[in-house]
Amino acid sequence: MTDLTVFYTDDDEDDLSIFADAVESLPKKIDLLTYNGGEKLLTAIYNPPPTPHVVFLDLNMPGKNGFDVLAELRNSEDKKDIPIVIFSTSNEPGIIEKCRTLGANFFITKPVLMKDIVKSIEHALEIDWKNFVPGPKNFVYKS
Repeated sequence: MTDLTVFYTDDDEDDLSIFADAVESLPKKIDLLTYNGGEKLLTAIYNPPPTPHVVFLDLNMPGKNGFDVLAELRNSEDKKDIPIVIFSTSNEPGIIEKCRTLGANFFITKPVLMKDIVKSIEHALEIDWKNFVPGPKNFVYKS
């Protein structure tokens, strides 16, 4: 029995693999589906099953980037409530604020060490998304 279905998109194959390894090490049973681009992620979301419990989204991708995907999902009547965690190398305040303004639920700057990657993903997956209200003090993951 799967506890959660998680979608992750990134154009970097190494990042997809590292994320998958991190998720595999978690104690929960997680069905992880990875996509190497925004278009492929959107196609999967609009053609369930499965439906993701949470989406982890990289920002810097060719074609539809993370900002485009985020804006499209938030403007979709039936997909706008899917929790979206930005998982990006950026830690620039302007980019973080743009993600919050566009409707992301949470922001994680990709950690370098595997143990920190695992901790950040685990933290995001433990959030009660139905009751979580992102604000300036709780929007960005702090290790």
